[in-house]
Amino acid sequence: MFQVSPLQLLMMMAFILFIVGLITFITGSVILILRSRNKEINAVTAQTSQIVKKGLAEDVAGLVGNASALLSAMNDLARTQNGIGVILILTGGVLLLISCYLLWYITFRTA
Repeated sequence: MFQVSPLQLLMMMAFILFIVGLITFITGSVILILRSRNKEINAVTAQTSQIVKKGLAEDVAGLVGNASALLSAMNDLARTQNGIGVILILTGGVLLLISCYLLWYITFRTA
């Protein structure tokens, strides 16, 4: 078994934290970018709005109620996806900051 000094252990920790933070940050960014351009959600929302207008014109209460529930669910889905993206970005940023602090600590501690 090989010997690992405390300095080497801190360097490995900083490197791993940096990689995990970078992956988390990029994943959150991709989620925010791709989910905001989700064409299926936009198409369903547009069609549901048309159904609501038609239901109001023809006085079909059940259709309007179900379509409104669908619109509400679609809005909640979009908010949830955005929230997940933001949480991943913030978590990645914190991990990146911690890894930078560890590297700063190693640099000035050994100097």
